Amino acid sequence: MLQRALGSGWAILLAGFIVAIMAFAGLSAGAWRSVIVIGLLLTPAMLYHKRLRHFVLLPSRIALVGGIMLVMLNLKWLM
Repeated sequence: MLQRALGSGWAILLAGFIVAIMAFAGLSAGAWRSVIVIGLLLTPAMLYHKRLRHFVLLPSRIALVGGIMLVMLNLKWLM
C-alpha cells in the first residue's frame, strides 16, 4: 500500500517535507552538498535492491530539492 502511495505525488511531498525540515535546521553549504551526494549515491543503490526499488525517487528528489536549496543559499550570500 505504501509503495503505491509513494509512486504518486506523495513522493514529491515527502521529499519536500524532509528537505523543509533540514532547511529550518540551518544547514551550511557543505552539509547541503553532502545531502546531494548522499541522495545521488543512494539512487542507483536503491535501484538495484529488490524491495527498495519502489522508493528510488525519494533520494533523487531529495538531492534535487537539496540542490535547489543550495542555489538559493548561494543567491542569499550574494545579496
